[in-house]
Amino acid sequence: MFTESFAAAIADAEKIVAEAPHVRTEQDLTEGYDYLAGNIRASLQMAWAYDRDFPYFVQSTGPCTKMGLDNPDTLYFHANIRADAEYVVTGRRGSTADLSFQVLNGDYSPVDVPDSLTAFDDRAFDIADDGTFEIRFGPGQAGPNYFTLGAGSAMLVVREVYSDWTAEQRGTITIRRAGTTSTAPPALTRDLIAKRYAAAGKMLTSRLKTFLAFPRWFYLNLPVNTMTEPRSTPGGLTTQFSSVGHYDLADDEVMIVTVPVSHAPYHGFQLGSMWYVSLDYINHQTSLTADQAVADPDGRIRYVISERDPGLANWIERTGHSRGYLQIRWQRLSRDLKPEDGPEVEVVPFAELAQRLPFHEQARITPEQYAERIAARQAAVARRMVG
Repeated sequence: MFTESFAAAIADAEKIVAEAPHVRTEQDLTEGYDYLAGNIRASLQMAWAYDRDFPYFVQSTGPCTKMGLDNPDTLYFHANIRADAEYVVTGRRGSTADLSFQVLNGDYSPVDVPDSLTAFDDRAFDIADDGTFEIRFGPGQAGPNYFTLGAGSAMLVVREVYSDWTAEQRGTITIRRAGTTSTAPPALTRDLIAKRYAAAGKMLTSRLKTFLAFPRWFYLNLPVNTMTEPRSTPGGLTTQFSSVGHYDLADDEVMIVTVPVSHAPYHGFQLGSMWYVSLDYINHQTSLTADQAVADPDGRIRYVISERDPGLANWIERTGHSRGYLQIRWQRLSRDLKPEDGPEVEVVPFAELAQRLPFHEQARITPEQYAERIAARQAAVARRMVG
């Protein structure tokens, strides 16, 4: 049977979810099975899109295929490549805050993070006045708009990052292997289909194991209800710094995360569940960019993480998640960040919130205004997902 190996992998994956160390409640398990469904979809897509001679960009993660604490502000794309071939990438730059490229020597695994062989943003190549560009990746020597593929190059990842969801427009991007225009891949065979089902099964269980292990490496060894100083993001995104942490809050507690307004073109804050994926960022305000947040008169942004509605513009909704992950990203940086650029974290009783926020009255909004913010999020995500 063609699907026998994949069916077995699904059964193994369900066991991985059910036995995950963080599962304590029915909500944890329910969300785990939802997470499993997204991983099944993603694994099949990745197995069928795997073609290094006739590659194309596929969306690596999205609202229905979440993984790796996906950034609500980012569209992720990837294509499989080989180090000894040349690839032509063409597109039109949109108006998003950042557009970055990264070449990896493999995929994430439960024991390792793939090496980043090349990483840069669109400041590293020429873009025409109409926004169009053409860049090449291959074994040749680096030069204008040409980037050398190092030994082991296996995947090209592209990130298109939004700061103002309502105003910025996505671009376009395509990839082809040089010399393959007007040709076609070989016809499908039974053996190839069987291999794809087997590969999808291996991807499925590996993804689950990897991103259950990942938080232990970078988050759970930190003191709870704290965040790190800004640091270069693991994985080689050279123009990105991040601050991370994990929280555990009672319903009558509020976390206040205070961070200076940044010079970075992109600065975003988000929560993640214990499955190491974003919370519902479409229908709830579980993340904010600098453009979406309201800065206080002292030049600082104060995020208020709470289960109860505090009536504030910068409320970050926990949506019933008493535990989870915290992440701030700064991208397209022109300098390294210092400790003073990072966050300060305080946990206070909900009843004392007004006394603990120095500009509490200025930060208040009405329920109607908050509903407008949610409606704008819903419309913006719908637009960018099909744009």
